[in-house]
Amino acid sequence: MKKGFTLVELVLVIAILGILAVSALPNFTNVTTQAESASRDSVAGAIQTGLALYRANDMTQNGPPGNYPTQLDNLAANTPCSPATPCFGNVLQAAIADYRGGRGWLKLNATTYSFNDGTTTYNYTYDPIAGTLSR
Repeated sequence: MKKGFTLVELVLVIAILGILAVSALPNFTNVTTQAESASRDSVAGAIQTGLALYRANDMTQNGPPGNYPTQLDNLAANTPCSPATPCFGNVLQAAIADYRGGRGWLKLNATTYSFNDGTTTYNYTYDPIAGTLSR
């Protein structure tokens, strides 16, 4: 009596594993989009926190009511946030430098930034009077 699997059994198992892999593939591609979205939201939240700390520091140094920075960084318009030109340096100690291959943060003008996740571009506008970064 021979021990082992027949060719039909092996082909059947491989076919089932292939079907499972193909059915899981959309979930893996969606994970990347979800990660990009979470990254974008966490940067926006960090900027809001940095703005609150900036104003609190200004209040302790100059008295109430405290001011927000006029700009989030000193970069020129249409500058990608890269290691050579990190964005949001006026409010974040570790400025953002994640622009790669057309994806990531980009400074459009003095108060507007965009984030491209590869499929969608989101624009954010900074209001230096209210100290908000809104989409």
